[in-house]
Amino acid sequence: MSQTTAAAPTVEVPSIPLAELAPWALFFGLLAVLAIVFVSADQGAFSIPSGNAIHEWVHDGRHLLGYPCH
Repeated sequence: MSQTTAAAPTVEVPSIPLAELAPWALFFGLLAVLAIVFVSADQGAFSIPSGNAIHEWVHDGRHLLGYPCH
């Protein structure tokens, strides 16, 4: 009796060049920084819209993340 085993198929993982990845990483990094500013630091002092609108929109998120705002 001879046993034959099938060869496992090889899977090639495509590589993504850094030059194509860098602009997307920069874009999403800037979005993340903007979100962190709005959630953590915005108290209405340098708010893009005047007043406390952004502070009120992210108020519960601030408490959830542990930022003091009172």
